[in-house]
Amino acid sequence: MTRWGRWIPRLWPRSLAARTAVVLLAGLAFVQIAGLTIHAFDRIELQRFAQTRDIAGRAMNLYRSVALAAPEQRDAVVAELNQRDIMRSGTVVRLDGLPPGTDLPPTPQPLQRELRVSLQLIPMPQLQRPREVVIRGNAELGQVVMGMRLPDGRWVDITLPLPPVRLWHSANFLSAFLLMTLAAALLTLWAVRRLTAPVATLAAAAEALGRDVNAPPLPETGPLEVAQAAAAFNLMAARIRRFVQDRTFMLTAIGHDLRTPITRLKLRAEFMDDEEQRRKMLLDLDELESMVAATLAFGRDVTTDEPVSPVDLTELARTVLDETADACPEMADRLAYEGPDHLTVRARPKSLKRALTNLVANAVKYGGNARIILSPPVAGSVTLLVEDDGPGVPPGELERVFQPFHRIETSRNRETGGTGLGLPIARNILRAHGGDVVLSNRPSGGIRAAVSLPV
Repeated sequence: MTRWGRWIPRLWPRSLAARTAVVLLAGLAFVQIAGLTIHAFDRIELQRFAQTRDIAGRAMNLYRSVALAAPEQRDAVVAELNQRDIMRSGTVVRLDGLPPGTDLPPTPQPLQRELRVSLQLIPMPQLQRPREVVIRGNAELGQVVMGMRLPDGRWVDITLPLPPVRLWHSANFLSAFLLMTLAAALLTLWAVRRLTAPVATLAAAAEALGRDVNAPPLPETGPLEVAQAAAAFNLMAARIRRFVQDRTFMLTAIGHDLRTPITRLKLRAEFMDDEEQRRKMLLDLDELESMVAATLAFGRDVTTDEPVSPVDLTELARTVLDETADACPEMADRLAYEGPDHLTVRARPKSLKRALTNLVANAVKYGGNARIILSPPVAGSVTLLVEDDGPGVPPGELERVFQPFHRIETSRNRETGGTGLGLPIARNILRAHGGDVVLSNRPSGGIRAAVSLPV
């Protein structure tokens, strides 16, 4: 790949708005440059035409003044013409026996042709026209010398200024042109920003829907295409919400309906004569009841409508640790908090507490201890770490543990493996807050649950 081939992908912007703006501005620059070039060439032709008409008219008038005078008076007429005010412009008339010499550069054919045509267009009797015309000089020299032969054979050499053609007749033309171009560029950038804003809004709405299935719908306003896209997105979001709600309600209903037969089975188990079998059956029913309770809690957390309010995250974390210590007094010296004394976020207090409780309970259950490390906000986000010193989790299971009912411990024992809903509930709650939780193995051993929340 060539050097330019490597640099072009880096210079090409990634966003749709920037790409559209670059293409439009490049097109605007091309059109403006092309228009300016056409204008410049047209102006050169017009100025050159006006110059040739003026030069031809002045030259013919001077020649006629000399030609109509008597031969013996022509020198006096030439001297008088050179002293007139019109001569102040740099025009010089002289009589000579020869045409303009070859010491002067030749006149370009297009300019010479235009001058001769302009001379022919001046109304004048044919007998008074010069017998022969020789033209020397050019615009680079800054002057042109027209030699016109008189009837008596002498030549009238007229030197006239030929200034270079100016592209801009007005000194303010280029400034006005640049100002107009700048205004058009700013209008283009504004229009691109307005037209691509719905794309950013749609992307933000899709991200919000991924975090919270109950995110507010998009406003169906604006241009027809934008309104149609917003309506289609809202319809898709409504179908997703309905699908999630239907599955959650079905799961909750099944869990709720299982409570009654579990209670009946417990009552019947009490009448069993075999003490060992009765104990095993009651343990199985307790585990089943715990799973049903966790299922109901999962459904309740998914469909919660708890209002958002300011929450002191430090106090909430300490409360969770204190309650864990109250429930397991032998773990009190293995629970610790590190971080600021106060840090406020906007959240659903009960839901967020349940998420932290699940993470701490998971650390205590499998790691034998729990540390909560809270960091100050960075770039609008706060990070809370829940760490333990346990055996860790196989790398391939770090993400799978967030699947409902998935347990790394395969014994299916409620005391050692849990129900498999603690971490999924915690992630659902945190994502509904606009955050997330990610598990990783600590280099020194144990698990680190990194919680991120918007401030």
